[in-house]
Amino acid sequence: MTAHRHLDIFESYNRFYNGKKVREDTWDYCTVPNSALMMKNKYDIKFTDDIVPDDDDLCDRLFLAGVEMLATTGFYNTDLGRAFSLTEDEIYEGIKRAPKELTLGFGKDRCICRKRLGNADFKPLVEGGPTGAPVSEEIYVPMMRSYAQESTVDLLVSGVLNSVDGYPSTTNTPWEIRATLAEIRYVREAALMANRPGLGI
Repeated sequence: MTAHRHLDIFESYNRFYNGKKVREDTWDYCTVPNSALMMKNKYDIKFTDDIVPDDDDLCDRLFLAGVEMLATTGFYNTDLGRAFSLTEDEIYEGIKRAPKELTLGFGKDRCICRKRLGNADFKPLVEGGPTGAPVSEEIYVPMMRSYAQESTVDLLVSGVLNSVDGYPSTTNTPWEIRATLAEIRYVREAALMANRPGLGI
């Protein structure tokens, strides 16, 4: 099963540009939920109280439902307001080409992200941080330092500065860009203060 052409960034853009015009609220509140419900029913997916399912048949059905949902529903580009779909062949080709592991961070803080199977003999990676939650300038560095200094934390995930230099980091303004740059600088500063300068972000 091989795609006729590798789906690169240029081909993706062209497909988005010529893709189906869809309103964002329609995509979010109709297209995706309806598709997910259809796949749930088609593949007889039922969840129990188990946080991590260990039923191999259920895992297989979840995977097949995900592939079919991606092939039939596709991706949405909020900037263009358009969606495009992939074929199942292209999805499987993408999975085949995906890297098997990623090296994150550097130096003594470097870690390797790779897939884990049941009862793996290595621990999962732990990301510490407010995960995109709004954080004030006053506590940003101390908060990130508190995560970085925890020995169980392998990677940092940053919060969102709700202001920078006293100005709101409003979307689609220069202040949003400045806040993003400040976030990166503050996280690096916090990691350095925790004596873990190479932590991956």
